[in-house]
Amino acid sequence: MTTGTPEQATAKELKKQLRRLKHVGNGSSSEAAALEERLRARETWEKDVAQVKGSITEKSKLLPNADVSKEIAELQSRYKALTGESEDYKAGKKRKAPSQEVVDPMQAPPDASTFEPWAPRSHFRFEVLHESKKPGSRARVGRIHTPHGVIDTPCFVPVGTNGALKAVSSEQANDADVQLMFCNTYHLLVHPGTEVVSSAGGLHKFMRRDRPLITDSGGFQVFSLADADSDDDGPELKQKRVRRKKDAQETQHGKLCSVTEQGVVFKSYRDGAVIELTPESSVQAQKKFGADIIIPLDELPPYHVTRDRLEKSVQLSHRWMARSLREHLSNVNDQAMYAVVHGGVDRELRTRSVEYLSSLPFDGMAVGGSLGKDRQEMLDMLSWLMPLLPRNKPNHLLGIADPESCASVVPLGVDTMDSCNPTRVARHGTLLTTQGDVRISATKYQNDHTPIDPHMESIPYTRAYLHHLFKQNEPLALTLASLHNIYYMNHLMRELRGRILRDEI
Repeated sequence: MTTGTPEQATAKELKKQLRRLKHVGNGSSSEAAALEERLRARETWEKDVAQVKGSITEKSKLLPNADVSKEIAELQSRYKALTGESEDYKAGKKRKAPSQEVVDPMQAPPDASTFEPWAPRSHFRFEVLHESKKPGSRARVGRIHTPHGVIDTPCFVPVGTNGALKAVSSEQANDADVQLMFCNTYHLLVHPGTEVVSSAGGLHKFMRRDRPLITDSGGFQVFSLADADSDDDGPELKQKRVRRKKDAQETQHGKLCSVTEQGVVFKSYRDGAVIELTPESSVQAQKKFGADIIIPLDELPPYHVTRDRLEKSVQLSHRWMARSLREHLSNVNDQAMYAVVHGGVDRELRTRSVEYLSSLPFDGMAVGGSLGKDRQEMLDMLSWLMPLLPRNKPNHLLGIADPESCASVVPLGVDTMDSCNPTRVARHGTLLTTQGDVRISATKYQNDHTPIDPHMESIPYTRAYLHHLFKQNEPLALTLASLHNIYYMNHLMRELRGRILRDEI
């Protein structure tokens, strides 16, 4: 056995240091050897301490029926010698986790009669300016009035995951006429945390944005952490890629741990910290962020689940959303809350979801959950779902807003839609234009000194210049390409609004 603490860093921390040293390759072989020696010593010490503590616990269980006091005293002396502590090790029974209330997964959510009826809000208002007269069209032009400005609908909503559009500043976003930006509660919870944002005066001040914001509940990202080998996973889910660990005892970062009636528990992808997200805590976080529109906590089942599993998920989401709504109404804070309609592509479940959520005093309706295996299945679903939504409230399509989808869902009556697609493809060198996509790294643009798109307002740079920046891996390429695609999406939405006003779509 070892004596005294040989190392302040834990074995787990030393393993990380050693992996980093070997991966980066900037350390000498002697440094690696020294670190390996420290790791071995620490592992031996931790094993010895664990064995002594275990022995003390086992011997303590025999008291007072057996005379093992002398043996325990010797073990305590050994424990003090190992750890350098002056106090005896206190052996005790492991605390049992508090029992969770067992809830029937098909339990009905609270009745609408338990809520006050919805009433118009002074801080949030939706007006319809024009409904298309084209036969079969549900397209409309409207305005959403929020404490931070007006949103013209239909509207494209870019995603600023961490409180920022990647490679684009808030000032540049304003210049490109971004009226509504989407931020992710999950990522902001992980870092910098609600207290930091709150101490800055809220998300608007933290990111220096004076126009409307919408935040989600964090549920989408949490459920996207589902284990890739589990039955509840699906190929359409996005997740933080984590390196497979050889040591099964090590923490797997970015992992969904449990889902109960209370909420979800997950491990941060940043540092492995355990975080609990409940309907109430999600709303409380969004209150501290202070976005104009907030989303209640819901469960996100993947596309490939049984109908029984999907139905249970819808019921759970309804119960969670009712709790979220109560928390929101206890402190409205000049914010609006949208419900999230669930049910996958199942017509009966989607209809049930709309009917229940429409009976509650939500300020708008979002369409979420799995939207289908491809665009056509999504459009088929929206074609019968959208007429069920209340016409006096704005609606939002969650996570779908590539150019083709925008042009397809606007005639169905979608008001706002978010996606990171336009800015993501920009960072990979695809520029969206009125004449089709431009793969700017292609050789044919090397000497093309024309505007990126002469038929619309955009950044004042040529195709040749963007080609040069991408070929040289200049960071500015990401900013300019992202800005251009934002300009393009807003141009597309203005064109669509104009066509609705002319009853063309």
